[in-house]
Formats: sequence, structure tokens, C-alpha cells
Amino acid sequence: MSNESPYKQLRDRIVGQTYPPGTELIPATVGVELGVSRTPVREALHRLEYEGLVVQAPRGYRVRERTSEELLEIFDARIALESAVAFSAATRRSEIDLARLTRMFETAIAASDPETSLRRHSDWHHALRAAAHNRTIEELMDRLDAQMAVYETERSQSPDNLAQIENEHRDILAAVVAGDAEAARTAMIAHQVRTRDLRIAAAAAREA
Repeated sequence: MSNESPYKQLRDRIVGQTYPPGTELIPATVGVELGVSRTPVREALHRLEYEGLVVQAPRGYRVRERTSEELLEIFDARIALESAVAFSAATRRSEIDLARLTRMFETAIAASDPETSLRRHSDWHHALRAAAHNRTIEELMDRLDAQMAVYETERSQSPDNLAQIENEHRDILAAVVAGDAEAARTAMIAHQVRTRDLRIAAAAAREA
């Protein structure tokens, strides 16, 4: 039995696509899988419903399925928030923030495999949010990240996409280091718009 809470275990399984969209989550069954009673499972599912990861179903809950239009709405919100993060990071970052961002970027581009590289670049985004020093935006972004991770595709790990991510992150980092808030915001918008279009195209292909 894991030491992690039922909420954390369920969230990780949904975000990691162990439970893909549409999967039924019956409290009694999930409780057996996690080795806990139904009560903490129900509490965890209720919390995950609030976060937009599950919806109520006749026998319990199911992992929320989203249309390409709904994903577009999430991405548009993400673009607005991430661009605000970049702007704020360029104006509020400390020397420690800059050192951390630079080190994490170098670690990401030096990764030996695509999966690790993508994960390191994701960690870099979290470090950028920390450098913006806005906890409210960090919390909102965490929820949006989870909603999008459910629809992560292998195309995200393609060499072409990783090369573009590297170039885009380099531009954002350079603007943050220079303290150029507007350039940071513009570079982040370009990065997020391209990522949005990639994800939406993948979602549309699944619906076809």
C-alpha cells in the first residue's frame, strides 16, 4: 500500500493516463486498488471533480473527456497566465531565480532522451512561475497543467518539437535575464500558441 494519499495517487494516475479519459472510477473498486476504504476515495474524487479532472457518473465518477473546443479554452487561459508569468518573472526575479532557471535550462537541453528532456523543460516552467513570485497564478497553472496532461501525446517528444521548445525557452530565458518584461511576454505567447496548435491538432485527429 502506498504512503501517498488517495487523492495524490488518483491524480497521478489520471494525469499519467493510467486512467485515460472516459475511465469509470467506482469508489469501491478504486478503494480495493489503492488499499483504502471508500470514504477517502470519495473525498479524493470530489476534490478531483472540483479540479476538472473527473465528472460524476451513474456508478461513481469517470475521468473527464474534453472536446477540442474545450481544450482550446483551457489553452487560451493558459496562454494568458503563462504570459503574465513571463512578464512578472522578468521584473521580479532574484539572482537565485536566474541561476536556477539557467541551470535547469542547461539540464533540459543536455538530457539523454526525449522523455527526460520534456520533463526537464516542464520543470523549467515551474521554476519560471516561482521566479514570478505569484502564488495564485502558480496554483491556477497547476490545475491547468493537470487538465492538459491528460491529453499529452507522443508528438510532444518528437525531435522537431523538442528543438523548437529549446529555442523558445532560450528566447524567454534571455528576456527574463535581461529584465525585458515585454519581450519575455511576447516570447512566451509565441511558445504557448505553437504548443496549443500542436495539441489541438492531435485532439482533432482523435475525434475524426
